[in-house]
Amino acid sequence: MLMVACGAQFFMSCEETDSDLVAFVEDNQLNTPNDTVYSLMGIIGKMQLIADRTVLLGEIRGDLTSLTENATLDLQALANFTADAQNPYNNARDYYAIIQNCNYYLANADTALTKRGYKVFEKEYGVIKAYRAWTYLQLALNYGSVPFFTDPILYEKDADPSLYPHYTVEQIADYFINDLAPYMDTDYPSYGTVNSINSQKFYFPVRVLMGDLCLWAGRYREAAQYYHDFLTKQGNTRPTGISNISWRDYEFEDISDSYASQFSGNGNTEVLTLIPMETEEYNGVMSYLTDVFNSTEDNNYYYQATHSKAYDELSQSQQYVLVYTDPVTLLPDTIEATDTISYESDQQRGDLRQYSIYKLRNQASSSTAYSSMRQTCYKYRNENSVWLYRLQHVYLRYAEALNRAGFPQSAFVVLKYGLWHDNIEKYISEDERSRAGDLLSFSEYTFLRENTQGLHSRGSGNADADTTYVIPAYESKGDSIQWVEDRICDEMALETAAEGLRYYDLMRLSMHRGDPTFLARKVAGRNGADNFDSSLFAYLSDTKHWYLPIE
Repeated sequence: MLMVACGAQFFMSCEETDSDLVAFVEDNQLNTPNDTVYSLMGIIGKMQLIADRTVLLGEIRGDLTSLTENATLDLQALANFTADAQNPYNNARDYYAIIQNCNYYLANADTALTKRGYKVFEKEYGVIKAYRAWTYLQLALNYGSVPFFTDPILYEKDADPSLYPHYTVEQIADYFINDLAPYMDTDYPSYGTVNSINSQKFYFPVRVLMGDLCLWAGRYREAAQYYHDFLTKQGNTRPTGISNISWRDYEFEDISDSYASQFSGNGNTEVLTLIPMETEEYNGVMSYLTDVFNSTEDNNYYYQATHSKAYDELSQSQQYVLVYTDPVTLLPDTIEATDTISYESDQQRGDLRQYSIYKLRNQASSSTAYSSMRQTCYKYRNENSVWLYRLQHVYLRYAEALNRAGFPQSAFVVLKYGLWHDNIEKYISEDERSRAGDLLSFSEYTFLRENTQGLHSRGSGNADADTTYVIPAYESKGDSIQWVEDRICDEMALETAAEGLRYYDLMRLSMHRGDPTFLARKVAGRNGADNFDSSLFAYLSDTKHWYLPIE
C-alpha cells in the first residue's frame, strides 16, 4: 500500500517527524513495475473508507428515503441536517487521505519508465488522476468550498489549510476538466479478478467523469458530448438494454421482473464502477449498507432505512401503459392502468420499480429481540462492493445535459422512446437534430429496437404508447426545458432511489435553476404532501446549510 506523509489533522492524522519524512521520501521513489500495483491498491484501500459514506450522504439527506426508529443517532443527524464535526460520516480527512496518496503517486511516478516498448506507469497514471478528480468533487459536494492542492504535503509546516486556495464545486470541475483531458483514451490496467470482481470495474470511465465535471460546471453541451462519446464508442457501444418490470397481461394479475436482477451481481453489464469491499473484518474495511437497508441477522432484522412517503407518491402517480395483443382480434391494443384495478399492494400502482426493489414481509419470531417485519432492498445484496456508476446513470445525465444544452426533444426521447435511428428521426424535429449534430449520432447497426428502450419503460410499461406522457405545447423553449427537467428529475428518482445519488442530483438541478428552494422543497416534502416540513424548507432554502461542517 502506498503511504504518504502528512501534516495537520485537518488533512489526515499522522505521527511522523520531519526527519522521518525525509527518509521516507528518499526510500519511496516509484520506479519499478510492482510500484504500480501496490500504489493503486493502496488508493483503492483508502476509497473503501468513504464507500458507505458516499451512498449514505447522498441518500439519507434526500427525499426518497425515510429512516426507521431503529436508525442510529448518527444517521438521524444526517437526515435532520444536524450532523456535527463528531459525526462519523463527517470526516474530511478520509477524502484528503485519498488525495494525498494520489498526489504522491502523480508527483513521484517515473512516467518515462518503459518496459518492452510501453510506459509502465501510463495506465495507472490516468486512473489515479481520475480518482483524485472524483474525490475532490465529493469533497466539494459535501463541504461546499474546500482547501485545494495538487502537490503532496510532506511536512508539518505545509499542512496549514490557510496556505491553500478554497475551491468551490465549479472551480474544481473546471480544473479537472483540463487535468483529465489527455487521458480520455488511456486504457485501464487489468489485474484480473479480485474477490471474483473484474478489476477493471474499480476505475472511473474518464469520459463519464468528464461529463459529470462539465455538468457541474454548467458546460452542458460539452457534458452531453462526453456522455454520448462514452455510450457510442466504436467497439464498445452501450445500448440501454431492455431489462424492466412489467405486467404480463391486460388483467394486471401477473408480473414479469428482469429489473431486480440488474442488482444481483458485480459482473452485470450495467455496473461501470464500484469500490471493492472486504468480506471479513480482519481483512480490512467491510460495507454495512446491507444492514442499513435490509433486515439481517446482524441487526436483529431491524432495518434502518426504507422508501419515503414522497417516493411512494411519486411512484404510484405514474401512468402505467400496456400494449398487448387482443386474444380475440389478434391485433395490438393499448390499455392504461386505472385506480379501479385491485392490486395486492399499493407498490404495484404506477411505476413498478419500487415494487421490484423493496420487499416487506411479516415473519413471526420466537424472540422479541428480533423484528417480525423484514425488509429486503435488492439494491444491497452485494456485501463485497459498493456501486458508484451504472449505465442508466449515464443515460440520465446525458438527458439532463442535452436538455440544458437546448435540446429538450432529444432529452425526452431518452426517457420515452429510446435512442435508436427511427425514433431519433421521428420524434426529434429537423431543426433540433441539425443543431444537436453528432450529439445524436447513434449507429443504426448497434442501437436497435431489440436492445434500446426509453428509461421510463423500465417500470411504467410501454411508455412510448403513453399519450399523456408528452411535452406540452409551450410557447417558450425555456418552459419546455424546465418541464423536461422535471421529468428527468422524476426519472432519476424512479431509477436510482437508494443508490446515494439523490441529494446531489437535487443540488445540481437547483444550481442549474439558480433556485435553492427546488432542493429545499423536495427534501422538506420527503414525508409526503400532507406532512411538509416548513422549518426544514426554510433552513435548506439557504445554500450554506446544504453542507457538512468541516473541521
